[in-house]
Amino acid sequence: MSVTNVLIAGVGGQGTVLTAKVLSRLLIQKGYDIKVSEIHGMSQRGGSVITQVRFGDKVYSPIIAPGTADYILGFELLEAVRALPYLKEGGTIIANEREINPMPVVMGKAEYPKDLKAALDECSARTYVFDGNVQAVTAGNPKCLNMVLLGAWAKQAGFDAEECLKVVEENVPPKFMEVNEKGFLRGYHVF
Repeated sequence: MSVTNVLIAGVGGQGTVLTAKVLSRLLIQKGYDIKVSEIHGMSQRGGSVITQVRFGDKVYSPIIAPGTADYILGFELLEAVRALPYLKEGGTIIANEREINPMPVVMGKAEYPKDLKAALDECSARTYVFDGNVQAVTAGNPKCLNMVLLGAWAKQAGFDAEECLKVVEENVPPKFMEVNEKGFLRGYHVF
């Protein structure tokens, strides 16, 4: 099997790191060799967080080269567009349509870019953009957005929901289990 590359892009506090952890544990249980790399840019202040997960029979490097990502999981619209140079021709984008203003926008030194959805639609990818925050709130807690996006990815990648939920159960504190399971299933069935 060739190596599959998943780039997870969001901002600090959205749960991208937990998503990568759960995804990695799922892939290990499925018998894949995996490598993970995380890049935190002022994540505690809402800055960019990028996690790269690579899996296959044998993976030699944790870094995804530009133009080779099979999947981009965008937890925020601008972060999804920023990740586009990594997407391979014919790859898949799963993105939350919500916008989170970066610090230059908050400080009034820049404007949030317009037409980001159009930029995603114009690339040569299978594109799934939806309001993941609404799905998370419907599941019971806006903080389960990460599980909503993981569920949407798992469905598109062909993974079984029950296998995934078992891994979620093993990696999420019991008091948050029910809402995370609901969030995962909302994402799994959103498309």
